[in-house]
Amino acid sequence: MTWEERIAIDPEVLTGKPVIKGTRLAVEFIIDLLAQGWTETDILANYPVLSNEDLIACREFAGVG
Repeated sequence: MTWEERIAIDPEVLTGKPVIKGTRLAVEFIIDLLAQGWTETDILANYPVLSNEDLIACREFAGVG
């Protein structure tokens, strides 16, 4: 899997910020949650629309994977 399969950049969604496909959740938001100490389990529990693969893609996109 590559991040391109999970992340979209569309100028009509969140003014072109990278988001997880099919959502309005920005990659930046997910990375910020991780930086604040949220675990992947915390994120998945609070945002059930996401999958573990989405979180991996966010990390790869941000270069922290």
